[in-house]
Amino acid sequence: MAAKSIHTKLFGRALLSFPSRTLYRSSHTPSTMTSLSARIVIRAANRELEVPTGLFINNEFVPSADSPNDLIHLVNPATEENICSVAAGSVKDIDIAVTAARKAFNTTWGKNVTGFERSKLLNKLADLIERDQDILAEVESLNNGKPFKIARDFDIGDSIQCLRYYAGWADKITGQTIEVDNKTKLAFTRHDPIGVCGQIIPWNYPINMWAWKVAPALACGCTIVMKPSELTPLTALMLSKLIVEAGFPPGVVNTIPSLGSVGGAALSMHMDVDKVAFTGSTVTGRKVMEAAAKSNLKKVSLELGGKSPQLVFESADLEQAANWACLGILYNTGQDCTAGSRLYVQDTIYNKFVSLLVSKAKELVIGDGFDEKSGGGPLVSKTQFDKVWRYIESGQAQGAKVALGGQKRPGKGFFVDPTIFTDINANMDIVRDEIFGPVLAVGRFKTEEEAVSLANDTSYGLGAGLHSNDANQCMRVSSALEAGTVWINQYNLLNNNVPFGGKKQSGIGRELGSYALEEYTSVKAIHWNFGEKLDWPL
Repeated sequence: MAAKSIHTKLFGRALLSFPSRTLYRSSHTPSTMTSLSARIVIRAANRELEVPTGLFINNEFVPSADSPNDLIHLVNPATEENICSVAAGSVKDIDIAVTAARKAFNTTWGKNVTGFERSKLLNKLADLIERDQDILAEVESLNNGKPFKIARDFDIGDSIQCLRYYAGWADKITGQTIEVDNKTKLAFTRHDPIGVCGQIIPWNYPINMWAWKVAPALACGCTIVMKPSELTPLTALMLSKLIVEAGFPPGVVNTIPSLGSVGGAALSMHMDVDKVAFTGSTVTGRKVMEAAAKSNLKKVSLELGGKSPQLVFESADLEQAANWACLGILYNTGQDCTAGSRLYVQDTIYNKFVSLLVSKAKELVIGDGFDEKSGGGPLVSKTQFDKVWRYIESGQAQGAKVALGGQKRPGKGFFVDPTIFTDINANMDIVRDEIFGPVLAVGRFKTEEEAVSLANDTSYGLGAGLHSNDANQCMRVSSALEAGTVWINQYNLLNNNVPFGGKKQSGIGRELGSYALEEYTSVKAIHWNFGEKLDWPL
């Protein structure tokens, strides 16, 4: 996922083996459980909010049907303090939500409403999110850790635009008329809504990923069972309230906070789910695809991991290339599926560029999300913090040189400062593996051919970037790079009308643009005979 977007890694190491420490048996009183909401304090805004904490099914917040005392405890990554607890959905809860979504699809949504009506509701939802933009950004910052200003202006601003973009598509989904025999026959196609969609979203862009999944699905007439990350479910639950206020019928959107090994696995295996969309790790994406194949061969779209390269050629504007390289690895504190975590610089400018890069990376303030000076926040969890530090320690142990960072901060919070390694080689873990933190590996190349070879030497293919003022070189290299998205003289910026997705082990299918509509429709061919008479027997 990119600067206006994307991405996660924690539906679990695998569908059937997720760390259970995030789920606790509740010690709350029954009255607390039945309230299905919690009061949280946003100290920086001097604001107290009531947030929903139940499961959202049929436009109502409800407790779990069979495990009402199982809760997921949420932690503020900047302070390590508990925020509140939300209901942990079970397999039975997923089944109930799917039943609600199927009923809505067959009665009040699907083919039962016009594209104009779907457009009107999507636009209304966008208006409500815009109205509540500050409050949603405060909760996003509290739960995820990212700076409030970035959550408000980029994540949520982009999500509003995404909803309005797909609202415009809702009444423009068309098929084809195909000539067969003008005198006797006609064929045409319909692009029907695919049905009930399971949508599994990550923790790095909770609201943005919600919009990317929900908007095209609703525009096409699908119904949804949404499983937000168990680390960051609060804004998905708040958005569920806005679903009701916007006027969507019950069952069209359902939200089930749950562990990946429970809710994610249940959606992927469910026999009455027609399509599953997942954003997360490649390891878990394989499990989702396997479950889909073993159940009802449901349609699958996967936006998975990356180890994206950036190439800096000697003709580039070095100041700008350094700015974009910093954005590529440090935006969202590196918790981004398209993070430009491998940087290769032409040898003739290598020393100059690395010095410039380090000086610019030092300028970014990683701090509390409610501090106006912060351009990046903490990592989302202790698990992610420990993982990133294992890679930093691995880079040092394997012989890479630390040009910046590499030292732990004292005190509370899952903060990791920008870390830049040089003197790397292709066999190092920091070069091969997706780290999902602010850790950059910088190498060098002599020729264009070597640069392309280094860039493509990965099992991933989500994003890539190149910086050059040679137009012919830009065309040659962008064509040769094996990635679903290639940026030239920029990095990590996405647009709602441009498709996004991966090659190789970075995924299947596309999000955004008109291409995303194909993920939520099925093409039906209709053959109409109006003139041919069949003689029988043959």
